[in-house]
Amino acid sequence: MTIKKQRHTRLWLIMAIAVICYTIGTGFYHDLSADNEETYKSLKLFSDVIDIIEKNYVDSVESRELIQKAIQGMVTSLDPHSSFLPPEAFEELQFDTHSEFGGIGIVITMQKGMLTVISPIEGTPAYRAGIQAGDIIVKVDDTPTKDMMLWEAVKKMRGPKGTSVLITIVREGEQKPLEFKLVRDLIPIESVRAKTLEPGYGYIWITNFRDNTADDLESALIDFESGETPLKGLILDLRDNPGGLLDQSVKVSDLFLEDGIIVSIKGRDKRNTKIFRAHPGINQRKYPIVILINGGSASASEIVAGALQDNRRALLLGTTTFGKGSVQTVESLRDGYGLKLTVARYYTPSGRSIQAQGIIPDIVVKHRIPTPEESGETEETMLKEKDLKNHLEAVDPNRKRKKPNESDVQDEPDKKKPVLPGHRLQNGPMDLETLQSDNQIVRALEILKSYEILNQLNS
Repeated sequence: MTIKKQRHTRLWLIMAIAVICYTIGTGFYHDLSADNEETYKSLKLFSDVIDIIEKNYVDSVESRELIQKAIQGMVTSLDPHSSFLPPEAFEELQFDTHSEFGGIGIVITMQKGMLTVISPIEGTPAYRAGIQAGDIIVKVDDTPTKDMMLWEAVKKMRGPKGTSVLITIVREGEQKPLEFKLVRDLIPIESVRAKTLEPGYGYIWITNFRDNTADDLESALIDFESGETPLKGLILDLRDNPGGLLDQSVKVSDLFLEDGIIVSIKGRDKRNTKIFRAHPGINQRKYPIVILINGGSASASEIVAGALQDNRRALLLGTTTFGKGSVQTVESLRDGYGLKLTVARYYTPSGRSIQAQGIIPDIVVKHRIPTPEESGETEETMLKEKDLKNHLEAVDPNRKRKKPNESDVQDEPDKKKPVLPGHRLQNGPMDLETLQSDNQIVRALEILKSYEILNQLNS
């Protein structure tokens, strides 16, 4: 979860990213506490090493580059979500809450040092060209992507509408790399997509939490609620939702709650400790809700799921969530640089820290993967927070370390853990036939119908 000062509070799920860091100047250790002897000695040792390398290393090196890499190692060793951001990376970070941008239309991640496609976005140049989930992008134009920083890859593929980019892809089953020359276009990003499954039963898919998610969700709810058939039940799909803005997750939760705690965050500094509460709304939504979750549901989506579960407002169906319960603050540094640092953990209304544990559904229903050709993974092999190097452990509200109970965490087999979505393309088409063939959606709809029937029997 990310608190961004002077802008928005945000939550972030970054599976794997190495970031170039910026030296903070020759006066570095003069700004620290000079009376801290151990700190001073360590900084003097660091300065000595830099001096020796500059004078004696076999090749000429720049002290600035050495210090950047040293800071990079220092910060990334803390946990998977802390990093230094050079101006280019800091600028790219701003795009993640925009409603559109110029690009080719793919969702990507770094997996084992390889630039991997999570999914193409429906209707975009990449989607029309046939880019597929699981494709490995080995070149952007003439630049190899192996071990490229994620922000660098994103920056190379984004650009003004009408310009072109050549990407080279390695695809399983293909003997030779595939080349695609794509013309960039404006890429619209929808975070809320809605569909009526049957009269009185609505389905809403929240793909992530952007700056307009709560407003878009409320509009979708009003459309359902003002229809010819009163809304009898709602399915809220948070599967493979990696998170986004904290304030949006709070507002989304508040749409369904009249009072009570939504989420609390607790850090060492009192400034990073806060409780978010629900408020009575104009529209009191009494209809039952089933929330779909899986191992790809992280951060902001876990806040919504935990808030509605603990407040007994929704039933959770699916599999255990990702388990990212940490809070990051993004601070602006001089010359356009930034520091993203983990400063707190967050807790559900009942006081649960889901860090490296995840939220357990009320009803466990694994998604049925139709065929191996459609997806090479199972939900048991999806990457989780607890699989990330240097991940934080969960702690209880009294700040004592807590070990996960065996009953709280799904067993993870010793297998390769891909990052790709488990149930469908993250931004693919959403037609009624596809939704009705999804076994988790079908099960959720059956539960809502059963609730309506039981209510009629008891009335």
